[in-house]
Amino acid sequence: MSGDDEDKVRDGVSLTNLDQPLFEGANATKRDLVNYLDAVRDRIIPVLRDRPLSVVRVLRGQEPFMQKNVPKYAPPWVAKVPMWAETSKREVSYALCNDRRTLLWFANQRAIEYHPMLIRADGWEHPTDLIMDIDPPSADAFPLVVRAAHLVRRALADSGLAGAVKTSGAKGVHIFVPITEDAPIEDVAAATRAIAARAERLDPELATTAFIREDRGGKVFLDSTRAGGATVVAAYSPRIRPGVPVSFPVAWEELDRVTPADFTVHTAARLIADHDPWADQLPEPQRLRPDLIEEGHTIPVARVQAMHEGKRRARARRAEGH
Repeated sequence: MSGDDEDKVRDGVSLTNLDQPLFEGANATKRDLVNYLDAVRDRIIPVLRDRPLSVVRVLRGQEPFMQKNVPKYAPPWVAKVPMWAETSKREVSYALCNDRRTLLWFANQRAIEYHPMLIRADGWEHPTDLIMDIDPPSADAFPLVVRAAHLVRRALADSGLAGAVKTSGAKGVHIFVPITEDAPIEDVAAATRAIAARAERLDPELATTAFIREDRGGKVFLDSTRAGGATVVAAYSPRIRPGVPVSFPVAWEELDRVTPADFTVHTAARLIADHDPWADQLPEPQRLRPDLIEEGHTIPVARVQAMHEGKRRARARRAEGH
C-alpha cells in the first residue's frame, strides 16, 4: 500500500480532506490532527475507554460545537451507551472511544477535543477521580496557576491524598486524584469542595473558591465543580486554540519550567516517545477520609450558591433602579 493510500484508509476508516486547515489560527491541518491522535492512540484510548464521551468539533468555516449524541450516520462499530440528561430532559447516546478505528473516525469527523466523564459506563454512581481545575485570572498568569497547584498538592497531602497534574491545554492545569470507586457522587463532590477550601486557606491572597468571576479579585480560581457526571478534557487531547496545544502531563518538579504552549499536536508525540507519562504519574486509587467528606458537606455547592447570589444581586439592582 502506498503512503497516499495509507493516508486515505487506516484501520478500515476512510479519511478525507486531510490537507484542509483545522481552523483559523491552528497552524495545523486535519492530517496533523489524524497523525497526532494515531501516534498517541495507546496513551489516549486508555483514558477514554468505557467513559461516556463528548467531543468538540470544528466543521470547515463554522464555529466549534460540542457533540454529546452520537450522530445517526456513525458506523455500527462505534460503541454507544445511553444516559438520561437531566438538563435537556432526554436520553443521550454517548460514544465510547475504546479502539483505534473509533478514534480515527472521530478525527476524520474533525473532533479536536475529547472530554470523557469522570465515571465509567458500568459505574454511574461512583466517580473514579477527584478533580481540581485551576484557572488563572488572565491568560498570561500561568506562574500563578503553578503556585496555586502546589497549594492544592499541599492540601491533598495534608488530607492523606496524592494527585497528578497536567496542563489543561488552555490557560490552567488539572489535578487528578484517583479514588477508590466506593464513594457516591455527592461525597466525592463534597471532598472536592473541602480540598479547594483547604488550599484556599493556605494562601487566601493567591487562591479563591469564589465561583462568580467578579468576586475573585484577580486571584487564581480553584474550581471544585468537576464531579460526577461532569467532563474534563482528557490527557493528550488537543484543544481548539491557536497552535492546537494539547493537555499534557507534567511532573510536579517540572511544573514551574513549562507553559501550556510547549505541548502541541506538532511536539507532544515526540515528547511522549515510548512511555506514557500520565499513566506513570497517576497514583493508585485512594480512599477519601470521612473528615474531608464531612467538611465538604458543610460547604455550599458553588453553582447553586452562585445562582442564588446572582438572583439576589439582580433583585438588588432592580430595587436600586426604582
